[in-house]
Amino acid sequence: MKPAWIAVLCVLMAARLSVSQEEDTELAEQDGREPCARWMRGVPGTPGFNGITGRDGHDGHEGEKGDNGDPGPKGPNGEPGEPWDEGPAGKRGFPGNPGLKGQSGEGSFPYHSAFSMGLTGITSPASGAPIRFTKTFYNEQHHYDDISGKFRCAIPGIYYFTYHLTINGKETKVAMFKNGQTVAFTLDQFHSGNLDQASGGVILNLSAGDEVWLQLYDDIFDAGIYADINNDSTFTGFLLTPKILSNLTDNRRR
Repeated sequence: MKPAWIAVLCVLMAARLSVSQEEDTELAEQDGREPCARWMRGVPGTPGFNGITGRDGHDGHEGEKGDNGDPGPKGPNGEPGEPWDEGPAGKRGFPGNPGLKGQSGEGSFPYHSAFSMGLTGITSPASGAPIRFTKTFYNEQHHYDDISGKFRCAIPGIYYFTYHLTINGKETKVAMFKNGQTVAFTLDQFHSGNLDQASGGVILNLSAGDEVWLQLYDDIFDAGIYADINNDSTFTGFLLTPKILSNLTDNRRR
């Protein structure tokens, strides 16, 4: 009896289980959810440890060179820097090549007037007459006249005149004249037994036509002016600075 009862009981339980599964299926279809064992999740687990860092990869190949970009706009000018100490002088350079020869220019002093005359022996000029110097050292412009014994100014300007006279045996007083007026004197008080030297010089401002000469000044003094092959008595003058005016009539003697 027991085995049959057990078999009946198993059939009943299987039928009940089948009915229960069908009811669960219907409920699941109506509720739209899966069975509890499938839609309820458990508590998340603890995160694991980070893994070991991997090795560096191989270097990549160099890429191709790109095109040059367009130049950017000019930036603003910077502020000027502060002046600094002057640097040391550089080494001297080599001399350059000579330049081309320039054209001939005008002379810096195109006006010339000069003379230097001497005596040829003892002179005894007449009273009130110029001493005539006839020995020529230089008289290229012929501004000194050895016949009259006078220098005649042809170029107005500043002149220098000087004389050196040898005196022999007599006291002599000589004066330099300009247009009949005395401008300088020389008195030699001769000492017997020797030759003396009398000299003088003066700077004059002359106009064209002015005359300058040497002359005995006083009749009480005898002429003792002397010259020979070993001793000279000279009269010299030359132009220092010309004074050329734009109007030629202004050069006439006033």
